Amino acid sequence: MSETTFIHKPVLLEECIQALAIRPDGIYLDGTLGRAGHSREIARRLTTGRLICVDRDQAALDAAQERLAPWKDKVSLVHSNFCELDAILDGLGLSGVDGMLFDLGVSSPQLDDATRGFSYMADAPLDMRMDKSDALTARAVVNEWPQEELRRILWQYGEERYAPAIAAAIVRTREKRPIETTLELVEVIKAAMPPAALREKQHPAKRTFQAIRIAVNDELGSVDKMVQRAVPRLNPGGRLAVISFHSLEDRIVKNGLAAFAKGCTCPPDFPVCVCGKKPVVRLVNRKPIVSGPQELAENPRARSAKLRVAEKLNT
Repeated sequence: MSETTFIHKPVLLEECIQALAIRPDGIYLDGTLGRAGHSREIARRLTTGRLICVDRDQAALDAAQERLAPWKDKVSLVHSNFCELDAILDGLGLSGVDGMLFDLGVSSPQLDDATRGFSYMADAPLDMRMDKSDALTARAVVNEWPQEELRRILWQYGEERYAPAIAAAIVRTREKRPIETTLELVEVIKAAMPPAALREKQHPAKRTFQAIRIAVNDELGSVDKMVQRAVPRLNPGGRLAVISFHSLEDRIVKNGLAAFAKGCTCPPDFPVCVCGKKPVVRLVNRKPIVSGPQELAENPRARSAKLRVAEKLNT
């Protein structure tokens, strides 16, 4: 993939760099390397510091060799899921880092590569794995998961109001023959929806495809594990910055950071704290940081982006 293919402006770039409060000699981790847009800006601010770049997708790491070439002596590329944070840092001999960034948006090269099966606009085998070495595929979810479980993920992860009808249609179809490709699935989805829904501006399969992608890659489970593991591995004064694009992901990040900021887990009616848990982070912004008018005009995808930032306390 050429360098020019990869040129893009990452969402909330200035805000992320500001949020991380980068020290030239610090150790930082970009847990969602993607197109390396954030990583480049972190790397160029380091002198004796170090940047660890993590991605589940080997293609992103391969492309980053070129994009991050000017700083290669400061950068370590790691093929892993960001929720395996402890193993990643232990493997590099690091007890903690001075900042971590996680951009939870799906990388555009993955969506744009029709063969990966993420798109409802091009025909491809039902795959949707961000890491091709994972076992679970979209084909398995669509053809093997029980109807009730399909309905649940379509409703919960895709906020699809026709979830019951679509789940039933998938099961009816697969009883005759397996659903093998993305466009076969699109036809099943369209046939299950009322005519009015098909006339809406949004593609009728968008929500279902999103839900299946989240399920295949255990995206919500990974986010929860990431928050729980990231905070303990921050050095005192270190910052954690997380951009989410989906209300369910944002809720996990918000609640996870709020719990670390609160500390005490005693029931509210206890007169004194008996758990002894102290706050571990302070929330840098009570409300999430969102894109300004200029970024929204340049990049409509930024519309749903929310950045939350926490700083590790000197406990």
